[in-house]
Amino acid sequence: MIHITGDTHGEQARIPLIEAQAPVRPGDILIVCGDFGYLFRNDEAEHRFLDQLAARDYTICFVDGNHEDFDALEALPEEDWMGGRVHRLRPNILHLMRGYVFTLEGKTFFTMGGAYSVDRHTRTPGRSWWPQELPRGEEYRRAAAALLARNMQVDYILTHTLPAEIIRRMGCFPDPHDAELTGFLEWVMYETRYTGWFCGHWHQDRPLPGNIRLLWFDVCSL
Repeated sequence: MIHITGDTHGEQARIPLIEAQAPVRPGDILIVCGDFGYLFRNDEAEHRFLDQLAARDYTICFVDGNHEDFDALEALPEEDWMGGRVHRLRPNILHLMRGYVFTLEGKTFFTMGGAYSVDRHTRTPGRSWWPQELPRGEEYRRAAAALLARNMQVDYILTHTLPAEIIRRMGCFPDPHDAELTGFLEWVMYETRYTGWFCGHWHQDRPLPGNIRLLWFDVCSL
């Protein structure tokens, strides 16, 4: 079974809560929709906790949010996994890279992480903020090609933030700093046939138009 939740932000108490709420069983897959955060400070305490997670008998995957140590992630070797490309933090902990389609338990998942940090001015480059939080041109091109190769049809979409139109329909204004990303996601929403879309970032738990489920603490099981 596949379980999907929202931002964990490196909070160690979240994992037992998720395991109890789902519940997560041996062989399952747990997906976090960005701001995973267990590799953020990249210090001994985080690595000890990652070692503890490595003892779990299920797989943990995440798309990146805006609060990740992208330098640490990009220093990890890339490898093929389930049709896409990943960074492997531990044998059972995988970063699902942007712009790929993964096949998990017979279902296809398109991934496009990233978002803009509205609190960027309070953060330190290379320590608590990284410019890679927003996708680069090559990642957009790869993402579009991956969808086109599947005739613009997947089962599920995993992102961190939302399409621009959905942000507006929530009564908010899309931030101009990530207009390229939210605009691209709007194109994905209109042009792709999909069953469900899961995302985080907004720290809310609610269904949204377009078969989108905004997640923070809720866990959706497929």
